[in-house]
Amino acid sequence: MKGRTIILDHLGDIEAAALMVDGKLEDLLVDTPDAARVGTIYRAIADRPVKGQGGMFLKTPDGMAFLRQVKGLSPGQPLLVQVTGFAEDGKAIPVTSKLLFKSRYAIVTPDAPGLNISRSVRDEPERDRLLEIAHEAMDGAGYGLILRSCCAGADSDAIVEDIEAMLSLAQTVLTDESKDMETLSEGDGPHVLAWRDWVETAQVVTEAGGFEEHGVLDALDALAEDFVPLAGGASMYVEPTRALVAVDINTGADVSLAAGIKANMACARALPRALRLRGLGGQIVLDLAPMPKKDRRPFETALRAAFKSDEVETTLVGWTPLGHYELQRKRARAPLSEVLA
Repeated sequence: MKGRTIILDHLGDIEAAALMVDGKLEDLLVDTPDAARVGTIYRAIADRPVKGQGGMFLKTPDGMAFLRQVKGLSPGQPLLVQVTGFAEDGKAIPVTSKLLFKSRYAIVTPDAPGLNISRSVRDEPERDRLLEIAHEAMDGAGYGLILRSCCAGADSDAIVEDIEAMLSLAQTVLTDESKDMETLSEGDGPHVLAWRDWVETAQVVTEAGGFEEHGVLDALDALAEDFVPLAGGASMYVEPTRALVAVDINTGADVSLAAGIKANMACARALPRALRLRGLGGQIVLDLAPMPKKDRRPFETALRAAFKSDEVETTLVGWTPLGHYELQRKRARAPLSEVLA
C-alpha cells in the first residue's frame, strides 16, 4: 500500500499507534501502563544526594526518580520535574527540572523566555506571519515559546488554540502552591503522540482491528526476532543485553572485496528504524563486517545522515581499539519486548 497511513488501535488492552509508509512499519508507539509516561510532570520531594555524580534521588507518586546536576537542593524540598525517558527495571525514573509543555504546533518553555520559530521554516513571509501569531497569543506571558516546523502553512486559529492550551497548562502547573508530592500532568499517550509528532499528510485509521488489517501485527511478529535482513543479502542481529545493545553485521553470501563496506552501509541506513521500532536505547555496540580503515569515514557519514532524521537523541561516540563502533542513545521508549511481554 503506497503512501503514509497512521493506525490508532490497541494491542489487547494497551493503547498503541503505528505509522506505515508504503506498506512498511516505520514507527510504533505503545503505551506503558506500569511505567510513567515521558512528559509526566510531578511535584517531587528531594530525598538524598548522590555523592560524586552531582545528582539527587527524588520521591514521586510513581517511585524514585533521579535528577542530574542539582545545586542548592536540600532533602525534603519540593520541586517540579518532568519525566524524560523510561527507566530500566530497578532503576530510578530519569527527570529534569526544565519543564516543556509540548503540543502539535507549540512548545511552551518556562525556563527559556523568548519567541522562536523552527529553523526549518525558511520562508520569510511565513516566519513573519508565525511571529505575529506568537506575539498575539502569548500576550506578554513571561514564558518562552517555540513554534514547530509543522506550523508552516497551518491554519492560524489552530496554532493559536494550541498555544493557548499549552500556556494554560503551564500556568496551572507552575502556579500550583501545594507542597505535597503529586502528579500534576500526565504525559501524552500513543494516540495523542501520533497526532502531535507524525505531522506529515497521512491517511488515519481509527477503527478497531486496524493493526491486523494493515499488517502491523505481522510486522510485530518480525520484530520479536533479533534478525534484521539488509539490502544485498546482508543481515544484522540486534540483541539487547542487560548492559548494552549488541549489533552484529554479516555479509551473507557476498564474497566480493566490497562485501564488508556494502553490508556496513546497509546497516547504517537500517539501524535507526531497527532501534526505534524495538524501543532500544542506552549503550549500543556495532560489530561491523570487515572493511578497510579507509572506509570508516564514509560509514560514519552514512550513519550520521541516517540518525539525523531520527527523533530519539543519539550520540555517535566512535571507534574502539577492537574496531567496534559505539553509540549512546537516549532511552526515550520502553523496550518493545517488555511492553508486549
